[in-house]
Amino acid sequence: MKTLIKLDFDKPAWEQDGQIHNRWHPDLPMVAMVKPGDEFRVECMDWTGGQIGNNDSANDIRDVDLLQVHYLSGPIGVEGAEPGDLMVVDILDVGTLQDQQWGFNGLFAKENGGGFLTDHYPEAAKSIWDFHGIYTTSRHVPNVKFAGIMHPGLIGCLPSRELLDTWNKREAELIATDPDRVPALGLPPNPTGAVMGRLSGEEASAAAKEGARTVPPRDHGGNCDIKNLTKGSKIFFPVYVKDGGLSMGDLHFSQGDGEITFCGAIEMAGYLDIKVSLIKDGVKKYGVKNPLFQPSPLTPNYRDYLIFEGISVDEQGKQHYLDVQVAYRQACLNAIEYLKKFGYSGEQAVAILGTAPVEGHISGVVDIPNACATLWLPTEIFDFDLKPNADGPVKIITGNVDVAKTS
Repeated sequence: MKTLIKLDFDKPAWEQDGQIHNRWHPDLPMVAMVKPGDEFRVECMDWTGGQIGNNDSANDIRDVDLLQVHYLSGPIGVEGAEPGDLMVVDILDVGTLQDQQWGFNGLFAKENGGGFLTDHYPEAAKSIWDFHGIYTTSRHVPNVKFAGIMHPGLIGCLPSRELLDTWNKREAELIATDPDRVPALGLPPNPTGAVMGRLSGEEASAAAKEGARTVPPRDHGGNCDIKNLTKGSKIFFPVYVKDGGLSMGDLHFSQGDGEITFCGAIEMAGYLDIKVSLIKDGVKKYGVKNPLFQPSPLTPNYRDYLIFEGISVDEQGKQHYLDVQVAYRQACLNAIEYLKKFGYSGEQAVAILGTAPVEGHISGVVDIPNACATLWLPTEIFDFDLKPNADGPVKIITGNVDVAKTS
């Protein structure tokens, strides 16, 4: 397997021979060209570029510079790719690096991005997870062990000029509705910390001022954080520019549906082995607006779950109309309160939901006024019986073991 993008993990992103970028822009030059049918390896930094350390302090999570992220490997061009085609990406393998057998999960501080449950957990916290082949454990979250589904949290093709302008316009309009909100409603273009691949000089400066931030998922894919995009899966990306411009990064060892902590998976550096091909004029042929994918036949074989239900009534008792976000938040909060009964802190419980292969389902959207969402927690990941019984819960987690906090 040829390594198409090889990185020096002792150097920062901006010293990687132009193979890294952290903004989406149509003018980014291709760092390599491949042919349809080619198979190759791409190395990826962790999404923060090494800002987070393997230690017992969450100061680095609190202070992480989000203007730098995400660091993506690419873009890679495919010969013959034209706007309107579908780029077919087979994920052949996802792996860890031999000298980096660990990853991190973080609760972001509310003033620095926050997360799905930031109103309940507004302070920064961190858990470190060690890798044991396909399994992972954490010194910060005891009595838990599970098999990971390694996958890229972020992968997609470059936008066209028209698409970039559409993103920037619609997101600016949203931000303008509440420009001082904490956390912010969106992240507009910002040249500070921008790494623009192999663009240089005035071209790089101009592109950095309008390049789209990589944080949200968009029409082209991007930061979708779909845990099932593991080895054996196949993705169909709309092509917007000549050669396509495929970029990837934000590798995860494991993640629960929703990535509820924002830094919600087990984040890691690693590699992707992929194969690319094209479906000419595929966007029109299949009516594609957003990427679609086929899942892998590989998945952790958990069969026993506790399923927590949530409805679209918020924590204050306010009724919302068929709001699945509110319903899923309630399902998560219900699971967290349940886990606390066994001695986990709230932050440890959130870390479990963000990292373990929990499943999130939209279970009902027709029974007005309440949407129903469910969170499926695999019970086999715990080394004790988590299920309800007549004797009540036993406090298993004792002592001072907790996630890393800020100092």
